[in-house]
Amino acid sequence: MAQVFGGISMLSHLRISEPHPGLLAFYDGRVAGHRFADTPNWVDDGALSLGIASYALIAGAQAIVYDSHVSVPHGRFIRQALADRGVTEIRVVLSHWHLDHVAGTEAFADCPVIANARTLAHLTARQAAIEAGTDHGLPAIKPLILPDLVFEGRMTLDLGGERVELIEANIHSDDATVLWLPERRILLAGDTVEDCVTYVGAPEDFDIHLADLARLQALDAEWVLPNHGAAEVIAAGGYGPGLLAATADYIRHLQADDPRPLADIIAPWLKDRTLRYFEPYEAVHSQNRARVQALRQG
Repeated sequence: MAQVFGGISMLSHLRISEPHPGLLAFYDGRVAGHRFADTPNWVDDGALSLGIASYALIAGAQAIVYDSHVSVPHGRFIRQALADRGVTEIRVVLSHWHLDHVAGTEAFADCPVIANARTLAHLTARQAAIEAGTDHGLPAIKPLILPDLVFEGRMTLDLGGERVELIEANIHSDDATVLWLPERRILLAGDTVEDCVTYVGAPEDFDIHLADLARLQALDAEWVLPNHGAAEVIAAGGYGPGLLAATADYIRHLQADDPRPLADIIAPWLKDRTLRYFEPYEAVHSQNRARVQALRQG
C-alpha cells in the first residue's frame, strides 16, 4: 500500500511496535539519508527528521487512535493494521493542530474525531491555507478533516472497560491534549515533551508551560510516551517520568537565556539516560533561543 512522493516510498520506514499490551506505536523517521521528498517540506523538516509516532489503544473490536500521522497513506496503514487485529470501531483523538499530527485524518473520515476546542479553532482558522499548501508549505492536506467532537479541560472515554482521560494543556502549543491511562499509569504525551528537548512556539507562555508540566507530573505516571522520541525507547515501553522534569528544566534554562551549548544544558539528563542527545534538535534549540531573544527585544 506504499505510495511514492518525490520518488521515495512514503511508508518504507514506517514500523509498528507494541510498547504495552494493546498499545501500538506507529513510528517513522530518524532514518539517515531518508526523505519524504527532495524539496523542502514540513513532513521531513518538522517530523521525520526528529522521528514521529502515532499511537493506537486497542480493546477487542474497539480502538482509540492518538494522532493520524504525517500523511493519508500513513493513516490508511494504521487503519489496516487495526483491521488486521479485528478492530471495527475507531475513535481518533488529536493531540494538537500541527500538521504532522492531523495530516492522515482523511483515512478516518467516517470515524469520530475528538479534539479540544482550541484545536478545532486553530484548524478552522487555517483550513483554507492548509488545504492550499500555504500554511506551512507543501504538501497540502486536502481535504482537512475537522474534529466533530470537542471538549474543554478534561474528557473521559471508556475503552473496553478501561478509563482513558483526555487532558488539555498549554505546552508546546496552547491546544495540547494528552491521554492518561490511570489504571496503568501511562501518559501519551503528544508533543508536550520530546527527546531531547521541546519545541517552543510561544515563549511568552513559559510560566503556563511550567504550571501545566507540574500538573502532568502530579499524575505520577510510570511511563511517558511522546510523539517525538527515540524509536527504541518507545518500543521498550517509553520514558520514565523524568522526561517531564527534564522538559521543565530545559524551559527554565530558556527563560534564563542560558547561552551554553545544548549538550551542556541537558548534560545531567543525558548522564542519567533520561534524555538521549540527537543532533537534529540543535536546530530546534536554536529556534527556541531565537524566539526567546526576540521576545526579550520586544
